[in-house]
Amino acid sequence: MNRVVFCRVTSCLTETSQMNRCLANEIFQDGNFLLQLNDNLSLSHTQICLQMPSQEPLLLRHHRPFIAFWLARIFTASGFQMLTVAIGWNLYQLTGNVLDLGLVGLVEFAPRVLFMLHTGHVADRYDRRRVAAICQSIQALIALSLAIGSATDHVTREMIFILAFVLGAARSFEMPTTQALLPSIVPSALFPRAVAAAQSAQQSATIVAPALGGLLYAFGSVWVYGPTVILYLIACSLMLNLPARQTPLNKGKATLDSLLAGIRFIRSRPDILGAISLDLFAVLLGGATALLPVFAKDILLTGPWGLGLLRSAPAVGALMMSLWLARFAVDRNVGRVMFTAVGIFGVATIAFGLSTSFWFSLAVLVVLGAADMISMVIRASFVQLETPDEMRGRVSAVNGLFIGASNQLGEFESGLTAHWFGTVPAVVMGGIGTLVVTGVWIKLFPSLASRDRMHVPNEEAKV
Repeated sequence: MNRVVFCRVTSCLTETSQMNRCLANEIFQDGNFLLQLNDNLSLSHTQICLQMPSQEPLLLRHHRPFIAFWLARIFTASGFQMLTVAIGWNLYQLTGNVLDLGLVGLVEFAPRVLFMLHTGHVADRYDRRRVAAICQSIQALIALSLAIGSATDHVTREMIFILAFVLGAARSFEMPTTQALLPSIVPSALFPRAVAAAQSAQQSATIVAPALGGLLYAFGSVWVYGPTVILYLIACSLMLNLPARQTPLNKGKATLDSLLAGIRFIRSRPDILGAISLDLFAVLLGGATALLPVFAKDILLTGPWGLGLLRSAPAVGALMMSLWLARFAVDRNVGRVMFTAVGIFGVATIAFGLSTSFWFSLAVLVVLGAADMISMVIRASFVQLETPDEMRGRVSAVNGLFIGASNQLGEFESGLTAHWFGTVPAVVMGGIGTLVVTGVWIKLFPSLASRDRMHVPNEEAKV
């Protein structure tokens, strides 16, 4: 006796037409099994659901909003690197004063301190895409002003300082905004890889853009400022084409209480506080790169080309590690991995300070940059994932200030200790200090040291 059983098979082999494909007609006839697929059969009373293999996880290169964000990051970072190179050369040609070069850096950093509380509030209250696009448009106008000034020979020292301040102000609003924007355009499962990929864009720009800017400057400053305008405009267009954010915006007024909410939130989360403060003190003490000119000239006995290689070595290590992390993200034992990376950073700093071989120093700096990238990606990932969306702008602003302060104060600390104790002892002491801070932070923040996963669901603290 023939018996016919109809069943519907749900297939997930592809994302298109095969997702709803089904329908098998099982025919048992004379003991022989025959399976026939039919797209037009309806279900019988007996339904058998066959579980097919799940579809492949979404990859970053298939995620169009992130690709647009990544390209915007490349264009913005490249534009900034080219712009700063041209501004430095242009200013030095005008004044011939080395002190002015240091003052430009200080003027660019000042808005980050002045507007720290407001930058985070703006990122949390307004559409982050538009805020970032406005900041990029302002930077394009700065480059355009310098291009016109260079073409007409009307660039002055005062003009450069004013535009440098405006540039720093635009970047102080752009950085927390773009950092807070990234978690809203990629799934949380892809976020650690997205952070690493975004950093690879930053590191690539750090390596390539200054060299390109220097090459173009040989033809005149306007040949640097002009392409920079185009880069910023492309980044602005890409940013505006990102999908609109779905979560409601914070419509509260900019009160002192709301402005300080980011600081209070960080204090209420020991893991976030520990990670941010670890970066502050580790980078502050391990700022060996600030003394690279001294090492290149007096210790490693190399020339300007050697100094250039030494300066680019940490960025090369960071780039290689960011590409690795973009493909193989750290999913387990994130606390242990982060502290280990900071420890390797400290050991690499000590090794660099004691080295008298140029090529060994170069290799050590590559390791130093790679270790720093591991720590940075883990820290940035879980800080953003553990922060509610309505708080990400303000938290990113505080984090950005800590990072900026650690870099600036680290250069000052390295210079001061080198003046007191000598160049080599200063670097070695800084590396030892980084190791000591790592050990102390493991004791002070045990939950951070034992943290297993990047994101731990928990009740959002009221701020």
